[in-house]
Amino acid sequence: MKALTANRLIDGEVVFWKDGEWVERFADAQLFDEAAQEAAEAAEAHGKNQPTVVVEPYLIDLVDAGGLWAPLSFRERIRALGPQNHPSHGKQAEGGAVVEALLHADGAARSTGRVNLIKRK
Repeated sequence: MKALTANRLIDGEVVFWKDGEWVERFADAQLFDEAAQEAAEAAEAHGKNQPTVVVEPYLIDLVDAGGLWAPLSFRERIRALGPQNHPSHGKQAEGGAVVEALLHADGAARSTGRVNLIKRK
């Protein structure tokens, strides 16, 4: 399972792809399974063609975290939760099942999409 993420150019906010639009909450993100790989790659290509809207869109790997999906890498979980300098700051302050899944997910590997971005594939 994968999701597409980027940073919005105008304010740096972490955003996620959903049905042709960028949304701010991981809970609202469109998830792509193996059968939707072509759709995921098409969404990533579409995002890369929006240089005045988002910066460096890439696909992130997800893991099952207690029945909900969460990013595999710790970095992506931090990005999805927003600033973590205090529990009452950022997207984590909203609470809910998805935030709990993000807080309790395991895995520290980098997403393959991030590695490809670093390698400029």
